[in-house]
Amino acid sequence: MASGIKRDREGKPREDVVARGRFHAMFEQFRDELDEHYDRRERIVKASRDVTAHTNTWQEVNSRMSQIATILESVKADLQDENRDRYSWQMRGMEELVEALSFSHYLRTQKLITPAEAQAAVPADVSLTTRDYLFGVLDLFGELMRFATVHREAVLPALQHRDGDGGSEESRSRPVLRDLQELACTFEALPPASNPKDWYSKIEAMRQSVRKVEDLGYGLVVRGSERPSGWLPEAKDEEMVAAV
Repeated sequence: MASGIKRDREGKPREDVVARGRFHAMFEQFRDELDEHYDRRERIVKASRDVTAHTNTWQEVNSRMSQIATILESVKADLQDENRDRYSWQMRGMEELVEALSFSHYLRTQKLITPAEAQAAVPADVSLTTRDYLFGVLDLFGELMRFATVHREAVLPALQHRDGDGGSEESRSRPVLRDLQELACTFEALPPASNPKDWYSKIEAMRQSVRKVEDLGYGLVVRGSERPSGWLPEAKDEEMVAAV
């Protein structure tokens, strides 16, 4: 029977020689495949964290596309074919990238970015999965909630006086609250995507964001009707509404 080299836990050969069994070669192949898998996963996790760090704010994402492209190019070969779905969870930085891209797109166009537009905006040959897009857009609700809190005039339709009868009409710009409600209704109708636990967690966060903007709109309409024209609630007023 042929003899082989016994290795320690680090894969280094030992001096003592043992007989090779008939399954020895098969398990050596398993070892090599697992080593390759763990090395690949480590590279992908690091790249995902780096992408997340470069997309913390939507203002930064457009100016850091070259750095993001370099990061994604370093793991492009690791994310081809079936590996893209296999390491989808480890590559959650793509969700953060979609969130930043979708928020920037909304501020420019007041429209939701499409999957094709999001894919075209990715600065490398790395495909977006369905999970990347859906979870990234779900994270958009939090960004829009914070945007509405700062820019309160965008929460509800702006009213403009008509000439003559003194009535009022809505401006052409859609309010953020309406966009949030319509998009939330669409997500409520969708079946769970990917991991149901993660999906329902995102859906609950979406509901909370919509509810907070609705409460802010409530304060603008109800208490604003008792105040002078152009009145906006103070921060303490928002806290009282949110506590209800």
